[in-house]
Amino acid sequence: MLSYLRTLFRFQESGLLLVILALGLLLTAFSGRVRIPLFERQADGTRQRVFLTNDAGERTPAFTEKNKFLNAQNMAQLAKDTSFTAVMAVGMAVVIISGGIDLSVGAIYALASVLGALALRHYGPEGLAAGTSPIVGVLLGMGVCVGTATLCGLATGSLIVALGVHPFIITLGGMAILRGIAFVVTKGQSVGGFPATFREFVRYEVGDGLSIVPMLVMFIVLILGWIFLSRLAAGRRVYAIGGNELAARFSGIRVERVKLGVYLISGLTAGIAALLSLGYYGAATSGDGQGYELNVIAAAVVGGASLSGGRGSALGVVLGALIIQMISSGIVILGIDQNYSQIIIGSVVIAAVVLDNFNTWLAKRRLTAKAS
Repeated sequence: MLSYLRTLFRFQESGLLLVILALGLLLTAFSGRVRIPLFERQADGTRQRVFLTNDAGERTPAFTEKNKFLNAQNMAQLAKDTSFTAVMAVGMAVVIISGGIDLSVGAIYALASVLGALALRHYGPEGLAAGTSPIVGVLLGMGVCVGTATLCGLATGSLIVALGVHPFIITLGGMAILRGIAFVVTKGQSVGGFPATFREFVRYEVGDGLSIVPMLVMFIVLILGWIFLSRLAAGRRVYAIGGNELAARFSGIRVERVKLGVYLISGLTAGIAALLSLGYYGAATSGDGQGYELNVIAAAVVGGASLSGGRGSALGVVLGALIIQMISSGIVILGIDQNYSQIIIGSVVIAAVVLDNFNTWLAKRRLTAKAS
């Protein structure tokens, strides 16, 4: 048993798992109970309200009491909400590990959403190409959405490499430009009217409302991110540049090419998240993704990605995204004023950065002690 526990605590993300467990126990203990309408699944797979007949022969809706946090519906909602953030956080982690930062992911998400939505509406039930096969329309819409985001990431990386300007400045300017383009394209209006097939696929549910497609996409992105960072030479080059860019350059690594690649990956993951959002919510506006920069960076930093570069993992940032989402969910469940949510998340980011700096200082001190 002791050897098993030692192995568990050597696991890089064991601390994050303990935080998730502690948060879950606290929210379960203090959230209280809530009355939830009772549903039953029909033979055709649809969910229907359960009604009871009282003594007077009247039909009344049936309810059941469950813990506000620890119930199937809330767990399904938590898993779905985490999926969108986690997909983007994997791409952000690659950028941060390389020593960069990307403040434009929310704006890339918004622009990809609205352009993808316009393409999907064109082939929707009220679109100009309504008679075209829905599969063709969906595939083209998906291509526009993900392709736009990938090109935006590539453009961001190209400017950073070509101009030699700090990524903070380029991505901050890009955030304003891309969101402005999204507003001009839509004139501030919501874009909807997608092919029903697309929405039905993304919103496919199992059990008590668990959206399986966003979760599957999140796991695929997690696995691909893990393979890239820990099993491929390209991933090792990302760590090398983040750890010491000058040493990486002298060792023969093409630093500019790697930097270009990490921002392309960040744009790609933002596009995938935007595509999932389009299918789930069925509409897009230029205001979509506002504040996502903070949540995605917070997920990456809380998940162990060092802002100084050279450290982090795909699994860690997904667990970090889950922690951030549990905090957001806990604020609602505990009845805390929503205006405090950004304050709390910002405080968590600062605490994670301070802890990271403290760990770096301890590591340097140990190395100095060994050298002497």
